Amino acid sequence: MFTKLWNPLCERLRFWKEQWKFLDKKPLPWDRVTPCVMLVLSLIGIAFMYAVQQDGGGHKWKAQVMWLCLGGIIYYVTAKIPYHWFSVRAHLFYAGSVVLLLLLWTPLGRRIGGSRRWLNLGITFQPSDVCKLTTLLLIAATLMRSRLRTWREALPTVLFVLFVGACSFFLIFLQPDLGSAMVIPVLVFGLLFVSRLTLKFFFGLVLLFMIALTLIVCDTRGYYCQLKQQLSVFKPFLPLKDYQRNRILAFAVPTAIDPDGIKVGWHRKQSLIAVGSGGLFGKGWKHNTQARLGFLPKAASLDDFIFSVLAEETGLCGSCFVLALYALLVFADLVVAQKARDRLGCYLCVGVGLLTMSHMWINVGMTLGLMPITGLPAPFLSYGGSFLLTCCFAQGLVQSVYRFRRMDGWANG
Repeated sequence: MFTKLWNPLCERLRFWKEQWKFLDKKPLPWDRVTPCVMLVLSLIGIAFMYAVQQDGGGHKWKAQVMWLCLGGIIYYVTAKIPYHWFSVRAHLFYAGSVVLLLLLWTPLGRRIGGSRRWLNLGITFQPSDVCKLTTLLLIAATLMRSRLRTWREALPTVLFVLFVGACSFFLIFLQPDLGSAMVIPVLVFGLLFVSRLTLKFFFGLVLLFMIALTLIVCDTRGYYCQLKQQLSVFKPFLPLKDYQRNRILAFAVPTAIDPDGIKVGWHRKQSLIAVGSGGLFGKGWKHNTQARLGFLPKAASLDDFIFSVLAEETGLCGSCFVLALYALLVFADLVVAQKARDRLGCYLCVGVGLLTMSHMWINVGMTLGLMPITGLPAPFLSYGGSFLLTCCFAQGLVQSVYRFRRMDGWANG
């Protein structure tokens, strides 16, 4: 009996010894582009947080400095670990993130502004940020282990990937957090696209997207008709909150829902004024007016509308510079994806690039009136501890793919 217990223990110890030997091998040099861009974006964000809070005595920019230092440690540690270590345990990470999302509906969840997005476990954070990363890990690991040559081989994998994405989407959407939920379909379909599935599948996805868009339009139109007293009773068939329908209407038909721009369209109107008043070169650092005078709430100016403050103070030139930094960051992720030694590394880098691009596009789009206001922060630029830490972890995965792109011998255990 002693032998039966001892032999498996020795085998497991030998396995971990081999893993540590693998970790001791000297990997390739670090990619310097990604951390430099991350640092520049973060410092720009901190500088404009200070510009917003200089008169009110706020200290959130100091907290962001602390989160940035912690994020740097997380980035370094993640980059030192071979990325296959995360994929082997992707199902455990995803299950943990789902549990965190479900805990939002317990006394541990905090309701702020009608939404349950924050979880208090000694520290307060948003589980949706964690869920986006674990969804990426699980889908990338699933696609890496699957055969996708024919439709019959790919169908079980595709159904599982769609199930994982749907679970993440609805758990985040029900908080409600429409902005974070919108990122999940982009991530799922983007990863399926790079997995080289048949085009018939994507034609079906386009059809499903058109059906979903039609349902949203019909639901919002019924709500609008009720507001105009053209319908006596409105029976919604989508789980949207009224304030979300108002935001959609403020984006699609701003003069119909809020012609004076003093209600639901207030933030959109003041953001456009801030961006437009910046001109070509801006008003100068610490010379913003929309946030300092309270036209844009300072809380929103630090996260959701930080780009509006930046555009007002630096103008078109500064805004284009920041957008160029985001483009460089996404491009660097895609370059690493091309250099990855296996499909898993490629999927991880593409997924991180998709998360960064979708956050940037939605955040900047809503400040410019090109997207509905959903409350989605800009990576590294906006205020937020949990979001900054998850962004650093995601880019740490990309760095890990870069450093271990030519190393073999990782065993899945």
